[in-house]
Amino acid sequence: MTSSSLLNVDNLVVEYPGKGFRAAPFRVLKGVSIDVNPGQTLGLVGESGSGKTTLGRAVLGLAPVTEGRILFENRDISHASRKDRRALSRDIQVVFQDPYTSLNPAMEIGAILAEPLTVQGQSPSDAHARVKELLDQVALPSDAIHRLPREFSGGQRQRIAIARALALSPKLIVCDEPVSALDLSTQARVLDLFLQIQKDTGVAYLFISHDLDVVRHISHRVAVMYQGAIVEQGPTEQVTRDPQHPYTQRLLLASPVPDPDRQATRRQARKELLAKWAEPVGA
Repeated sequence: MTSSSLLNVDNLVVEYPGKGFRAAPFRVLKGVSIDVNPGQTLGLVGESGSGKTTLGRAVLGLAPVTEGRILFENRDISHASRKDRRALSRDIQVVFQDPYTSLNPAMEIGAILAEPLTVQGQSPSDAHARVKELLDQVALPSDAIHRLPREFSGGQRQRIAIARALALSPKLIVCDEPVSALDLSTQARVLDLFLQIQKDTGVAYLFISHDLDVVRHISHRVAVMYQGAIVEQGPTEQVTRDPQHPYTQRLLLASPVPDPDRQATRRQARKELLAKWAEPVGA
């Protein structure tokens, strides 16, 4: 952890009550520590069930903190009140995996984007002007203001979700699998949009994904999660080109490549690695 970090997660533990009478609590996160620096992206990667989404939810105040601390700009937000969380929404926002379910289907796009602005006290005219700026920032036409979410493609809806997250000019956006529901060509365009927005605004991302190739494209640093723990982290080039932990190696070999011969070679290497590490991979 460094004092210059925007977000510090220090030895974080998240537990949920066990099912059944006197059942032991289920520990989802097991002492996780990460940093996100201002204006940079930490890619958090792992398979389903690794705990990566729970970590993002804990940062957002949506998962209970059992032990450890979450610091935002050196302020402890581990157990922030609802009032404090509303204030924090200016600085911490989120983009979810499914843009359609995160957008009210009965509201026009202009109203969806203006809502966080008016809640924070902006006048309708100022909010309208800001909405026009946001649509331009995510490369959507101005007439989108008067259209409903169902009138847009999946990639366009994700752009709307990104615009809403940007509305209050946050310092950090938690991105929870924001491109996994999109086709490959749309994924590339949305990732490029994330990069351009970061370049223009200096916003930081905690970028959660199961895809190491996606994380490699967008991240400055990468943290790899397995069974509720960080098993490897470091600069993106180091972790994605020369992974040291067998679980990270498995993730890298699982990523598809366009060359059939290379893909066959990687598939065989992954089978050999899985055979070698047939027992659960330890941290």
